[in-house]
Amino acid sequence: MKDIKGIIAAQRAFFASGKTREVSFRRRQLGILRHAVKENEKSILDALYADLRKSPYEAYLTEIGIVLEDIRFYMKNIRRWARPKRVRTPYYHLPATSWIYPEPYGKALIIAPWNYPFNLAVAPLVPAISAGNCAVIKPSEFSVNTSEVLADLFGRYFDPAYITVVTGGVEASKSLLAEKFDKIFFTGSPTVGRIVMGEAARHLTPVTLELGGKSPCIVEKDADISLSAKRIVSGKFINAGQTCIAPDYLAVHHSVRDQLVDEMGKHLRRFFGKNPADSPVYPRIINKKHLERLSGLLEGTTVIFGGDHDPDTLFFSPTLVTDMALSHPVMQEEIFGPILPVLTFDTIAEVIDMVNSRPKPLALYLFTSDPGKAKAVMKRISFGGGCVNDTLIHFASPFLPFGGVGNSGMGSYHGRYGFDAFSHHKGVLKNTFLIDFPFRYPPFFKYLRLLRKVLR
Repeated sequence: MKDIKGIIAAQRAFFASGKTREVSFRRRQLGILRHAVKENEKSILDALYADLRKSPYEAYLTEIGIVLEDIRFYMKNIRRWARPKRVRTPYYHLPATSWIYPEPYGKALIIAPWNYPFNLAVAPLVPAISAGNCAVIKPSEFSVNTSEVLADLFGRYFDPAYITVVTGGVEASKSLLAEKFDKIFFTGSPTVGRIVMGEAARHLTPVTLELGGKSPCIVEKDADISLSAKRIVSGKFINAGQTCIAPDYLAVHHSVRDQLVDEMGKHLRRFFGKNPADSPVYPRIINKKHLERLSGLLEGTTVIFGGDHDPDTLFFSPTLVTDMALSHPVMQEEIFGPILPVLTFDTIAEVIDMVNSRPKPLALYLFTSDPGKAKAVMKRISFGGGCVNDTLIHFASPFLPFGGVGNSGMGSYHGRYGFDAFSHHKGVLKNTFLIDFPFRYPPFFKYLRLLRKVLR
């Protein structure tokens, strides 16, 4: 494990030098990052295959390509975002002017998960660089191959006093959290998120928590059932279901339940063949511990599709289950794997009440042709973000904030929201020496009538 105290001291000195405050420096570092990712694409793809058996297409789509697009977007917009912005001034302060100055926090700690081990380590780094911070990245010890590639890549292309990667397990994370950072960005489970927030509170460090939860997928009877099934299957089983915003359970109108399940089965066979274990594009579970956890969730349910799994190869087939109570573990904990529970409902109000009785989800997906029903769901259910008539793709828009609410997280990033997440917005009022109003100064009593007219 690296000398963490030494890293913190070096980054403190690097930030104090003022280099990162220059927009030209930030854009240059983003350019270096883009070059590094492109030059090491094969190593990254190989590591993702070794960790999760991601196919080159899926790995590039969900890990590398999306990061490169983020870098391009930030390089295009950073100069405008970093510029001081003049805002309105109350008339009683005139002729003063009001300004907002975005400034970097300083030293940022980015703690990344194992399910998208490259994307979710580098995607938060891009806005951290753009906002002018130094950064320490702590990748997951479970995705060991990708963690090694990250450590090698940043070790070769960046000054460790500016950006460095600290590998290791729980002890490394504890050692990092014991230090004072100026911003912590964590992606992971709500359980660990509480620990991170507790450690940050000791130093009064601001946090962004990207957590998870049970994200519902609702299908009304007026939806295009075949296309809905295709998009649900695509969103649920990408990365073998190991996606924090994957549909975690399916609530479908009882009248179209059988049709939807039928269509989902057809699309699954088209995507992965009759035996997904032989598919070159179907990923694997990260380790045996998680596979055993997933197999345990099948107990007490009726498997209506899939259910096969092999601890030796870490294969777990795309699986649909039903006939479980709402109190069953598969309906209580985030699944984070290729199991999709199927429930039925009679009215949309019934589903709204059910979702609202649970912790606020990170994502919600609704399939309907009725704008009124879509409006009711958007208005009455609080969730991090989501889609109407699709799944997952809201994550890939730089114009939408991505983040949770309540148990599913706090704060957001992507695009301008990411720049803001790693920036302090300093408000400054600039006055003049040309005019000085006497009613600001004692004795105040003779200006009380004037004050009541101004501040009423």
